[in-house]
Amino acid sequence: MGVVMFYHLTASSTEDTVRSLLTRSMQAGWRVMLRGTDAKRLQRLDGILWDGPEDSFLPHGLEGGPHDADQPVLLGLGGIANAAQALMAVDGAEVDPEEAKGLERVFILFDGRDEAAVSAARVQWKALTGAGLAAQYWSEESGRWEKKAG
Repeated sequence: MGVVMFYHLTASSTEDTVRSLLTRSMQAGWRVMLRGTDAKRLQRLDGILWDGPEDSFLPHGLEGGPHDADQPVLLGLGGIANAAQALMAVDGAEVDPEEAKGLERVFILFDGRDEAAVSAARVQWKALTGAGLAAQYWSEESGRWEKKAG
């Protein structure tokens, strides 16, 4: 059982944080499922990842293709279809405590300027820690990422 890491975004964009965490996850040798709540938003993230710098290309695909199981990073709305060791949830995507228990890492990114997103993250924190998962809360309010809890 790994760690659930909550990222309270106040300065960085979701896109920049996704790219950074995906890069670090792949360096750790993990496959990643990036779960969202809106197919169009995932398509935009897909485009951003494709258009990134050549020297930091992140191989990935959108859920629903013929090679989902082979994708090192899979963007989708549902379950984990690529044998991922890490799950990244954006835009309020839910993470079930039971699925989280089998992963090395869970990243939950939420927009600190959106009160509904902050409230949803609090609910997720309570559900996941209540199920016995170790959790960390990371904030960038000082201008750089700092662990505030966990």
